[in-house]
Order: sequence, then structure tokens, then C-alpha cells
Amino acid sequence: MKRICNQCNCEMVDNCSFNVEGALYGIRIKRKGKRLFSSVSEVPKAAVCPNCGSVMFYIENYEDLTK
Repeated sequence: MKRICNQCNCEMVDNCSFNVEGALYGIRIKRKGKRLFSSVSEVPKAAVCPNCGSVMFYIENYEDLTK
């Protein structure tokens, strides 16, 4: 899926990773499920615009979070 920059309508470079400085644990998007131990979590990725430098965060398996 092509990601388009909201600022300049240029195609973004996706599948980039990112780190939180000073923290080794990273960032996860998490949703608690209805049953015990049924939570779903995803690691977000970043897309960067090569034209203006704008950054967009996204997750690939967003369908799992809506169930």
C-alpha cells in the first residue's frame, strides 16, 4: 500500500523502524481482549516523506486490533 504525505502529497518511504532514546523497551500498540490473556499488540512502524521530512506512524495488522 502506497502511503502519501499529508503535507506535500509525495509518496513516502515506509517500513522504517524507530527507537525511543534512553529506553530499551520500545513502543507497542495494545488492546485488551474480552477474555483472560486475549490481548492483542502490534509494533508500530514509521513512514518518512523524502520531500519534506514528515513522519507518519502506522501498524500493518490493524485488522487484529478491531476484532
